[in-house]
Amino acid sequence: MSTILQMTAFGLTLLSALFLLLATCTDCWMVNADDSLEVSHKCRGLWRECVTNMQDGVRTCDQYDSILADHPVKIVVTRTLLITADLLVGLALVALLLGLDCIKFLKEEPCVKLKMCYGAGVILGIGSILGLVGSVWYAVDVYVERAMLVSHDLFLGVHYDFGWSCWLGMAGSTSCFVASVLLTCCLHAHTGQSNHKPTRSPLLRWISPDFELSL
Repeated sequence: MSTILQMTAFGLTLLSALFLLLATCTDCWMVNADDSLEVSHKCRGLWRECVTNMQDGVRTCDQYDSILADHPVKIVVTRTLLITADLLVGLALVALLLGLDCIKFLKEEPCVKLKMCYGAGVILGIGSILGLVGSVWYAVDVYVERAMLVSHDLFLGVHYDFGWSCWLGMAGSTSCFVASVLLTCCLHAHTGQSNHKPTRSPLLRWISPDFELSL
């Protein structure tokens, strides 16, 4: 049972690492949500803004200024949280890989391997919180900005909505959280039950060595 929990958590961790990395690198955190603009499709990411011509499919991108330049708060916060989450999930993935029972690393130290799985679960929990906060922060900020423009009857040329990169960040963070629960709560509960065995005092062992066999 513990092997199934470990492999399931490893698969979720690998999937979440892929989702979070794609969310960090891709450019569709914001997409134009105006149906009247059929000529081009605009996407804004954490690092650049891209425009795709719907007629010929040509895609052009403009890089943002340097990282040290002034950017909107939502971009700075989301960048920081997503990059930190990526690093934590990568670290947890390595720790979990070495802690799997099917890996020969530290095969003679099952307690150490189990602690590595627990540690990976804790790291994944922290990474999931950071990634989810960053993704939800960005989505809420985009929604509030759009709602304010609509309420004031303002049109600045393009109205944006949060795109699939933002959804990838949320999905990756959710997978991280599920893997964290499997490695901490579920695995701990299972190993605690399997290690719970009836014991007898050293006096009974000395008086009747065959008593242990009857147990």
